[in-house]
Amino acid sequence: MIDTPRLILRMPVAADHAALFAIWCDPAVMADLGGPKDESACAATLARHAGYAPLGFGVVERRDDGAVIGHVGLKPGAPHTPIAGMLEIGWAIAREHWGAGYAREAAAGWLGWAWANRDEAAIHAITARRNAASRAVMARLGMRHVAALDFFHPVHADDPALADSVTYRIDRALDD
Repeated sequence: MIDTPRLILRMPVAADHAALFAIWCDPAVMADLGGPKDESACAATLARHAGYAPLGFGVVERRDDGAVIGHVGLKPGAPHTPIAGMLEIGWAIAREHWGAGYAREAAAGWLGWAWANRDEAAIHAITARRNAASRAVMARLGMRHVAALDFFHPVHADDPALADSVTYRIDRALDD
């Protein structure tokens, strides 16, 4: 578990599933993440995320009311990307909580955890080029765009605008 000023970052429990499913079914939230998921795809996503637990991947719980407002954490870069096997950070926040800085705060919490508990020299993030909001979070985290690693995401080959992907990176501080 990671505590930030407004959030608790923790592994999901069964009581979180409805909140996570609502996020993954929301067309606006999922517009740049492959589109909304049905219940079967949500269940598969939960199972996949459970496998990321040792790397640090979980739910974002708002401290003041206990609401689960998203998920964030670390996972291995997918095999069909230029960051295959490298440590990747990702997030999704419920639409009604956009613009409040929760994604940046939660991601910063996991980055701090990674630098203290992992050996990687860098952490990457990828998103659709058109995803200005996520790219802004990456920049606020201190990540830099690595144009040489931009790519056409094969998972989204049927949607060229979504498939046009960018890669960001943050390096471990020299004193870590």
